[in-house]
Amino acid sequence: MFNRLTPFESSLFDEFKRLEQEIDDLFARWPWPIGIRSAARGAFPPVNIGATSDEVDAYLFVPGIDPKTLDISLQQNVLSVSGERKLPRDEKANYYRQERFSGTFRRAVTLPEDVDPDRVEARCENGILHIKVKRREATKPRQIEVK
Repeated sequence: MFNRLTPFESSLFDEFKRLEQEIDDLFARWPWPIGIRSAARGAFPPVNIGATSDEVDAYLFVPGIDPKTLDISLQQNVLSVSGERKLPRDEKANYYRQERFSGTFRRAVTLPEDVDPDRVEARCENGILHIKVKRREATKPRQIEVK
């Protein structure tokens, strides 16, 4: 079927390829996420959040950042992490593309209403910041035994 393309068919496919490239370029400049697993451009650090009936776990990927310089707070169920990422830069070099984020950052994530702000733990290991927030005991379902 495609073994012998006429010049018209060949130019038609070239036009589709050009159109596809233009659409890709358009979405590359799009400031908002375009997929369920996407983050907005400049969203740093990337975050994964999971929950169980006992706690909420937040994982932030912060390679190259000194954990002692991070500011972590939990206020009204909003977990906030801020800091600064400094990358070495050669002033003599001409950079054609820089995709690693450099500068100050702040990520804020709303957590479920039953988290306990007094029971928060944070650990950083191998560039992964793990914040564990326990849930309030009063909001956990109680198993009632029938006698």
